Amino acid sequence: MLKVKILPVSPEELRSKLEEEKKENQELHPQEIFSWDAPLRAYRKKSAGVLRFYLALALLLTLLVFFFGDRILILPIWSTLFLIYILTITPPPIIKNRITKFGIDTSGNTYRWEDLSHFFFVKRYDYELLVVVGKPPYSNHIYMVVTDDTTKQMVMKLIGEHLVYMKEPQQSSMDKMAQWLSSLMPDEEVSPAAPLKTAA
Repeated sequence: MLKVKILPVSPEELRSKLEEEKKENQELHPQEIFSWDAPLRAYRKKSAGVLRFYLALALLLTLLVFFFGDRILILPIWSTLFLIYILTITPPPIIKNRITKFGIDTSGNTYRWEDLSHFFFVKRYDYELLVVVGKPPYSNHIYMVVTDDTTKQMVMKLIGEHLVYMKEPQQSSMDKMAQWLSSLMPDEEVSPAAPLKTAA
């Protein structure tokens, strides 16, 4: 009878071996011109003081709604607080953004050049954020984190061949109001997340 000796493998070794196999088996995108890895969204870990501020604000709004308004509005207030809490404590996953011959491919969605109008860059936390705006009537906004200046220059050159670059973004009244409200929020941080320096 043949005896097979099974060597013990640690979870770290198994994980690294699976990652290597995944990289080897990863197919190249045939229409890809340029790609880069980046976080799904700009992120900076907040301190407990900022989370306490959001909690106090939610409690204040809850009391106002409870005594002076429709009590059903308490549910969206606490749902929003839960969403803010999750987005604050959870670091975003790393995704691959692609510029192809036919459009932009990011986070599992593909946007064709014909459906896009213009693009611009905004600064959020320690990152540059590429914002691509779709054509009316929907005017979808696509947000992609750009990790370094080399990637930014390459992205600007490639997307600029298809779309209009705007140095200053056009802001609607809702955008201005959201920016004003976000400026009122405390911006204290525990430790800034260092921007990634990877470029494809």
